[in-house]
Amino acid sequence: MNCRPGCGACCIAPSISSLNKPAGIPCRYLAADQRCTIFGQPERPACCGGLQPSAEMCGTDREQALRWLTRLEQLTA
Repeated sequence: MNCRPGCGACCIAPSISSLNKPAGIPCRYLAADQRCTIFGQPERPACCGGLQPSAEMCGTDREQALRWLTRLEQLTA
């Protein structure tokens, strides 16, 4: 599965400790078009590279993805 254009849920909902990014706040590397500006770069955190899009995580739209990832963040906090 490929990332949904204009989504960015995985760069918003979860916390990213290596970037000091709290949950629910857009990552500083998330561009206005909701794409990662460091995708494929060495400075991209390993946790980001390990998160792969899936039907379960991404749902049918951005809002479903945000809800699923927010719930996962809460369950693993």
